[in-house]
Amino acid sequence: MKDAKSPLKGLALWRSLGFYEKFEQAVVLLLTVLIAAVVVAALWNLVKLIVTSLLWVDVFDPTEPAVFQAVFGAIFTVVIALEFKRSLLVAVERRFGIVQVRVVVMIAMLAVVRKFIILDLGQTEAAKLFALAAAMLALGVVYWLVREQDRREAEAAEASAEPRGAGGEGRQP
Repeated sequence: MKDAKSPLKGLALWRSLGFYEKFEQAVVLLLTVLIAAVVVAALWNLVKLIVTSLLWVDVFDPTEPAVFQAVFGAIFTVVIALEFKRSLLVAVERRFGIVQVRVVVMIAMLAVVRKFIILDLGQTEAAKLFALAAAMLALGVVYWLVREQDRREAEAAEASAEPRGAGGEGRQP
């Protein structure tokens, strides 16, 4: 039996949307295509980098810190782009609004982690390291706060959905 609360799918969903919602969906779909192109390009560059490092070991040694940083920086670039694309796809499915604070904060945290990986600690000023660490700490606190709020809202929704009385007591058969 079909759930009365199941979301509309495909053409039925599209027909139920207003003009602005259709515009919003079209923009998100276009952004998704563009981000997918960025992911493909970043992945291609990563594959070239790794293949180059495997073929020309004497010239491009992957155990050297600079090469290691370049490879893992490229990997994080792909991961960040994929996570961004996934968040857009979730918006297209209309599970959430366009802006999802938790996802935005997580992507920002990934970007800061990527920056830490590609930094040359010998050439980086202490103030820049402190600023990045402070940004990471602030993002972590925001992420935790948003996660806790989501958890409390889910628990409240779950509690309101439960039948009255423990274990169904007091209900008629």
